Amino acid sequence: MPIKREMMVRRDAIDQTAVNETLVTDPGEGEVLLEIEGFAVTANNVTYAVVGDQLGYWNFFPAPESWGIVPVWGHARVIASHHPDIAVGERVYGYLPMASHLTVQPGRITADGFSDMAAHRQPMSAIYNQYRRLAADPAHDPAHEAERALFAPLFTTSFLIGDQLQRQGWHGASTVIMTSASSKTALAAAFVVRADSPGIRRIGLTSTANIGFVEATGLYDAVIGYDALDRLDIAGEAVLVDFAGSTQVLQDLYAALPGQLAQVLRVGVTHHEARDAAAFSDPTPVWFFAPDAATALIREIGAPAFNAALAERWAGFVADAARWITVERSEGAEALQAIWRDQLAGRVRPELGHIVRL
Repeated sequence: MPIKREMMVRRDAIDQTAVNETLVTDPGEGEVLLEIEGFAVTANNVTYAVVGDQLGYWNFFPAPESWGIVPVWGHARVIASHHPDIAVGERVYGYLPMASHLTVQPGRITADGFSDMAAHRQPMSAIYNQYRRLAADPAHDPAHEAERALFAPLFTTSFLIGDQLQRQGWHGASTVIMTSASSKTALAAAFVVRADSPGIRRIGLTSTANIGFVEATGLYDAVIGYDALDRLDIAGEAVLVDFAGSTQVLQDLYAALPGQLAQVLRVGVTHHEARDAAAFSDPTPVWFFAPDAATALIREIGAPAFNAALAERWAGFVADAARWITVERSEGAEALQAIWRDQLAGRVRPELGHIVRL
């Protein structure tokens, strides 16, 4: 059997990593062994690690005590199957560990997908347990597999943010402010808002070094550096969507816009080193959890309508993103560890999208 490699991080110090190597075991009855072909490493994965204990992300792929395996999104191939409905050679897309292999227990099987029914994964959101069977998946585009791994999970979050705010009438606001404007989730959210709520003014906040890139995407009406918040010119009220998670940035924005913030949504923690439990009020920030939002929307409009609306916006976004994203592929444990450290330190250039095979 081949060697299974998995990168682990210390749950209380996620900059500390270790690579574990073991022999791959043959799948049991009803199980399937996946060889992971590649996965994306983005700021979204940093968020999974930072809030891993709080939101249960460490529970998907068990690791030794005090260690965790960061979840990622990517593609894999079936290399051994003890399930009559899943064939060797079949390819899937879904939620994976930072590893070379994964054993799953397929259930709820359809022509274009299945769920991993492993007992330890059932307490978590079903959204993360679903795998798409690429041979019959209408969303699969062989020319854009990298973009799917990089953006699709983030894009769904962005789509849901835009939909929820639109349904809530933007809380009476005419402006949306997005922190960490160069992050992939923020860029996708800006695209969705531009498409579905063109009357809402979009302002992106970013570091000075990233202003040029963010402006070049054309997704924001204005781009402002964190050190120039005095340039914020808001007519009426604004919704703040916080992808950064920096307490200092939030404090500065509350101070710069007293009485003008209609709602504050906290989505990500790209500035994880600046995160603490400081309280804010008037308004109190609200955490946005995409699986709950997706479940609610699907319940309201039905899965076919949800998938159709998401697919329409996704197709437009992929075409737009091709202008400003460059895919960089890497292989091996050293490369993954280096990319992870760069992602933690904020050194990854926003125009790069990393796909890694361990």
